[in-house]
Amino acid sequence: MKFILDNWALILLALTSGGMLAWPVLRGAGKGSLSAQGAVQVINRQKGVLIDVREPEEFAAGHAVGARNVPLAELEQKLPAVVKNKALPVLLLCATGARANRAVATAKKLGYEQAQAVAGGMKSWNEANLPVEKVAARAGA
Repeated sequence: MKFILDNWALILLALTSGGMLAWPVLRGAGKGSLSAQGAVQVINRQKGVLIDVREPEEFAAGHAVGARNVPLAELEQKLPAVVKNKALPVLLLCATGARANRAVATAKKLGYEQAQAVAGGMKSWNEANLPVEKVAARAGA
């Protein structure tokens, strides 16, 4: 007991640092989500399909190369037409990961058991220096 009383500041520091390390897991970043690099591996090795659930304007401003745009509000209706094979991994991507995490629940409800969110969304995709493309403006539009 004397040790605890004499070293309370060190114990508090250890508990605080441990809590900071555990924070991403506690808030769900590790549950059902994949890093940007992990997503690329799933795409290359398991023929994963990358679905960007942002709005069309956000998608046009810059998206992961090869991603298909299915806005979150339309996911339930359009995902079965975009990804016919429910056995394939479906990787859901948005700006920061929040919408993608909601999209995982919708995809799993539709029978896509290998649905996963890309943790950190386009923010982490860009930070990992992974390829991004923009939709070219149409002539006369």
